[in-house]
Amino acid sequence: MSSEQRAGVRMTGASDGSRSRKCPGRGWGRKGGGGRGGTQPTDARAWPRFCARASGGASTPPLRAAGRKGPGVKFARGSPVLRQYTRRGQHNEKSTICFVSLDRMPTEVLLNIFSYLDAVSLLCTGCVSRRFYHLASDNLIWIKIYSAAFSPKRSHWKVNSVEETATSVSLLSVEDKEAGYWKKEYITKQISDVKEALAQIVKPVNSYTGLPVKIKEALRVFGLHFAIILREKSGKEHVMQHVDLSFNDTSVTVVWYDKNWPHLAKLSTLDLCGVTPVFADRYKTFDPYGPRWLSLIAQYDLSHLSKAAMIGCDRLVRVFCLNPGLLVGLWQKGDGLAFVMANLHFHRLVERSTLGSITLPYVPPPHHSPFVDDSPDYGLQGYQLHIDMHGGGTFYLCSTLYTLFSSKECIENGYAKFMVINLNNNREHLPLIGKVGLTWRTTIFDGFIESCSFMDLTLLEEYRKPFWCVSSPVYLRSIAYPSDGPHFLGHTYCVDYMDTEGGVHVELVWIEETEEYFIISLVLYLSVAKINHWFGTKY
Repeated sequence: MSSEQRAGVRMTGASDGSRSRKCPGRGWGRKGGGGRGGTQPTDARAWPRFCARASGGASTPPLRAAGRKGPGVKFARGSPVLRQYTRRGQHNEKSTICFVSLDRMPTEVLLNIFSYLDAVSLLCTGCVSRRFYHLASDNLIWIKIYSAAFSPKRSHWKVNSVEETATSVSLLSVEDKEAGYWKKEYITKQISDVKEALAQIVKPVNSYTGLPVKIKEALRVFGLHFAIILREKSGKEHVMQHVDLSFNDTSVTVVWYDKNWPHLAKLSTLDLCGVTPVFADRYKTFDPYGPRWLSLIAQYDLSHLSKAAMIGCDRLVRVFCLNPGLLVGLWQKGDGLAFVMANLHFHRLVERSTLGSITLPYVPPPHHSPFVDDSPDYGLQGYQLHIDMHGGGTFYLCSTLYTLFSSKECIENGYAKFMVINLNNNREHLPLIGKVGLTWRTTIFDGFIESCSFMDLTLLEEYRKPFWCVSSPVYLRSIAYPSDGPHFLGHTYCVDYMDTEGGVHVELVWIEETEEYFIISLVLYLSVAKINHWFGTKY
């Protein structure tokens, strides 16, 4: 080797050594062109190169400073940077070994670790393994959490710490309780508190509709969600969380869609459930796998999807109606599920979504009315109907009709008849705003189904209490002419809905000049059996 080459090697080594001493761990190449763009290479890429340089390997390309061009930077075996990366590699190996051997720790050590966790973390830890489940259910741990969350009110002259309270209670009741007792007590108490808070938040009622005014706040604050459980004939279940949720005047529309739906031929039933987190936090996003409880709202038999239930279609999907309030969309090709939409009325929505069980829906308490039927011939007076029609975020009608009545002479086939909009009175006719139809969308496609919409009915009795509430998909069916009364210049349509408690028949006419629908007749039917059960009458 020539003297110039030996001098060049010595100069390179001196330059590299000074550079590594000035900034051993960061800011590589800040001088001489590195600037702020210089970054430290990651361990995964830099470590093999350092090892190759330390062992004298010549096949590995020289390591260059980030953001800098020039000769490679060489490190001796005793370089501080090399020692730093060696220590990091050893630390990562030790961390991996500790993680693998965590389950092999003694029970006393794990219980001590679990004692520092909160309730949510403990419940999640119990899902790791069978051993962790039993350790995370330790009564001594949970009685401390229970005492901290639900400790009784203390007097001003004597204050006990949470640890003292937990210790005094544990000495008396831990040993004679089965494993996991205080975990169950804590979860039961937490659920009870959430239900009580929900009952308080929905107490204020809107005098205009007779419905709770804080439904939106209740759903947002307590993280209330909705899910459908698709059950196959083999017993396998698919739980789907809702994708979209929109509020209407008296109802909420919930939408589900997915790219990997199970095939319709394999499915038997669909369960619609309310999902409530055990630990509600308005500032955190909903965790579908966190602690929660389900309440069955309605169950549907998917074998009823037939042509008789189809209410509309477009070039991509066909939509089917399943009462109460469910709309199922199937692709035109292949009969696969495209989407599911549920329209849920605000009346007792929180109770139906939280107070039922996974197998049984909520049953409202029996109604006790102060009504005394002193003159049965007087009939039913002073009723009020609120009607909404909407479809996929577009509202076509929102109106309230007052002073409705029915007499004993209007009872036909077990139903009391209310004439809400008279065909012969033009001043009562109501227009529908916009083009009537249902907007739908999935992950890839969207569309518009004409003449389909959702209809919400809220009937208040004379004491302004909700008497009959319904939300359901409906469609406009063409008829030859109005059932009674004068003929109109334009096509005539009707909308019908009927269940065990009541029904409605609406007639509309299409006005070509203004390109809008007008409701020219609306007749409401109420079950006499429901009236007698509600008021204690004998109609």
